[in-house]
Amino acid sequence: MKAVHVTRFGDPTVLEAVDLPDPHPGAGQVAIDVTHAAVGLIDVFFRQGLFKDQEGLPRPPFVPGLEVAGTVRALGEGVTGLTVGEKVVTLSATGTGGYASVLVSDQALVISTEGSGIGPALAVAAVPNAAMAYLALTRVARMSAGESILVHGALGGFASAFPGIARQLGASRVVGSVRTGKLAAAAASRLPYDEIVDSAELPDALHGQAFDVVIDPVGGAVRTRSLDLLAPSGRLLLVGNASGDWGDLIDSNRLWLGGLTVSGFSAGSYIPAHMEELGPAAEAALRAVADGLADTEIDILPLADAVSAHERMETRSVGGRIVLTP
Repeated sequence: MKAVHVTRFGDPTVLEAVDLPDPHPGAGQVAIDVTHAAVGLIDVFFRQGLFKDQEGLPRPPFVPGLEVAGTVRALGEGVTGLTVGEKVVTLSATGTGGYASVLVSDQALVISTEGSGIGPALAVAAVPNAAMAYLALTRVARMSAGESILVHGALGGFASAFPGIARQLGASRVVGSVRTGKLAAAAASRLPYDEIVDSAELPDALHGQAFDVVIDPVGGAVRTRSLDLLAPSGRLLLVGNASGDWGDLIDSNRLWLGGLTVSGFSAGSYIPAHMEELGPAAEAALRAVADGLADTEIDILPLADAVSAHERMETRSVGGRIVLTP
């Protein structure tokens, strides 16, 4: 199969096209002929070696790629409910393997898109993230209907899934923030925000608005500033660190005095402990995407352009999602 290897930790040039043996599914697994693979910041972090000292995370050589769409190629022993040729989207159980023409995934992580009317590029760009946004909002942030939501990095890959799911859950108001220079793209966005503001102008740009839930995939100064944007008993949900600021600290006394909660959500830590929740999350994600609530911008590139895709991710010159086609 065609694939892209991370040959060593480093800059995007460590990505190298290779030919590898086709993988075969084991018990409870599904082999997928990949038509589209999404590029995410987690792929960049893995390639850079940011988590190289954490046990169980990938070390070179490995094939990056967390999310893929395609068709079922083969079924492992004990797999039911799917058929060869069926259109699907999935997360990789290991967070790797997606930049390839074939991926083997655990059945529990595979979502059928057959008959949904959702194309494979949009499916891989939006469905897994929407499912994760559903879990983050319902299980971790404990969002209720009628609450207000603020999403930082509003056009980013994961962030863009939150406004649609929040709408689906009955949010009263959904506001986004973007960094300076992204407001033109925000104005053209089809994502269901009530308003998108410049994060550099917070809190003034919000004119006194406070929010029940703030979603932060950005980190750094934006994260610290978010404490001033929470309503009483508000929740700050940390879902990433796109800023690259790993030294940012939150004053715990601010949480105590304000009656605030800070929680973290990552798919890699949450899903293995809550596999039974994936079914409802997948159903919610498919509804949201089919209803046009996750209509993010998508740039499609050939797999051979993986280096360029990672360069764009690092320079933050992406207004939605990049998807690779083997």
